[in-house]
Amino acid sequence: MSASTYSPTEQQQKIIEHDGTIFVTACPGAGKTRTMVERARKILSQVSDRRGVAFLSFTNAAVDELQIRLNAFGVLPSPLFPSFIGTFDRFLWQFLISPFGIPDCDAEPKLVPDKDDWQVVPFPGAHALSLRCFDRATGKVDPASAKKEGFDVQARSIKAHETRALSILKTARGNGQIDFDDVRVFVRKRLDDGAFAERVGRALAARFSEIVVDEAQDCNPADLQVVDWLRKSGIVVKVICDPNQSIYEFRGGVTDELEKFSNTFGTENCLHMSGNFRSTPAICLANVALRPPSSRANPDRPLGRYRDDLTPVHIISYNGAGVSEKIGLAFQRIVNGQGMPLNSSPVLASTRASACRAIGQPTVGPTTHMTLLLAEAAMNYHFAFAVGARRDTLIRLHRVILLVQGHISSLGDYHAYLSSEGIEDGRWRPDVIALANGLSFEPPQTVDQWLEKARELLAPRCTGQSTIKMRLKAHQGLGDALAGAPFDLPPARTIHSVKGLEFPAVCVVMTTKTAGGILDLLEGKASPDSDEEARKIYVAASRAERLLAIAVPKSRASRLQAILTGFECATQLHQV
Repeated sequence: MSASTYSPTEQQQKIIEHDGTIFVTACPGAGKTRTMVERARKILSQVSDRRGVAFLSFTNAAVDELQIRLNAFGVLPSPLFPSFIGTFDRFLWQFLISPFGIPDCDAEPKLVPDKDDWQVVPFPGAHALSLRCFDRATGKVDPASAKKEGFDVQARSIKAHETRALSILKTARGNGQIDFDDVRVFVRKRLDDGAFAERVGRALAARFSEIVVDEAQDCNPADLQVVDWLRKSGIVVKVICDPNQSIYEFRGGVTDELEKFSNTFGTENCLHMSGNFRSTPAICLANVALRPPSSRANPDRPLGRYRDDLTPVHIISYNGAGVSEKIGLAFQRIVNGQGMPLNSSPVLASTRASACRAIGQPTVGPTTHMTLLLAEAAMNYHFAFAVGARRDTLIRLHRVILLVQGHISSLGDYHAYLSSEGIEDGRWRPDVIALANGLSFEPPQTVDQWLEKARELLAPRCTGQSTIKMRLKAHQGLGDALAGAPFDLPPARTIHSVKGLEFPAVCVVMTTKTAGGILDLLEGKASPDSDEEARKIYVAASRAERLLAIAVPKSRASRLQAILTGFECATQLHQV
């Protein structure tokens, strides 16, 4: 679509024309990317102001999508300067850390994004814990995090690990090795210096006429403080979000804080985008029903190519104490009956294990076995071609290959290795793609044949004394790790992995463990531990364009149906 054929809605036009700071809440499929494109076109066409525009988001996938769209519509100048497109993390690094260094440290800052994965091993043979289990300032352990990694601090002494963790943190700080968690700590310290904050704020205001913060529901409180500082520095800031899609609570994501932040913009500067160009009327109604009662204002309005499609929302009621593999078969029949492409109609769940269980696909639990790690990484990469996330899965495969070959001693050493070897610019990608192609698993190839092929491919660049057979050993779980989705069944994915994507059809799995609390929340009852689980279901359901199925335990199916029909959402129930 060219600029001349674009006909914005009244809500979109208000945002495009608004010259001041605004806070925008947008429903799924609202066309916010195109709206941002047109806003950028309007700003950058003003020859009297030669400043640039900064577009910030919170995932590489979102940034890539925006850049593709801006380029496709001919909005971005070449070279890009003085404009900027990147993640919020990269913005903080480029403008507030890299030029000024780390407070109270003479070493040049070096970005190591996988610092959380560094291994804390106080003595040979000790239980390895990742650095994410320890407080960055004190080195004290978080008992819950350690327990997730198999270490119970109530039963065993953690003192040696804490001493080692603190030593690692001090050494890293002295060497200038920081990750994005550290970046936020140091940015906060920098901005506490009023003179520094004012000086840098003026510099950024001289470079950028506007800063757009997209997907702001993925902010954490520290990020909101930075956004507020940018606004107070005189920069026009446009915040765009859907608070109901905040599913990064483990990263310190905001929920109530975002609403409080929006109130600081004033009523006249809080705008909405409620037109849904993605989904059918039934899915739009389901989107509203799947939000908490307090978040159901400004209901979605179907405006896209499926606005007259009467396909109902399908409820798949399943028996058993756990997720049933009959879910995938039922969804397959529904998708095939509608003539939709099965390979791009995923089954989505909070965890990969639940999604795979729904289609009868074997899975391997957490492991450090190199052969299983390699098999899973290779399979995930090839599977990503069907439903996105190719870049992230290729990086994961590269990590594992380097681990197997002995170039790194743990997965957390990955970015430090790239930096030390001077290959941070992606020159490794062609070689790893070639290896990935060789590591595909295609029956009638046997598991043993795949293992021999893997050894043959990775052996040439191995370092150290151990042989490739010592590194890639046979394992009885290898067949499960190499198992793809069962023939002619939909792919299984986690909800987090498809955030920001869309599909012709989607099946969302509610588990027996979480369904009751989620439904309590949607019915307006107190369910304090179910907020994020409910938002995950909402995110997954809103990925659907034309067909949405929700799998729910039989004991909860009638409640879900009542919630949906209460919003006049057409439903069809399937018992499996």
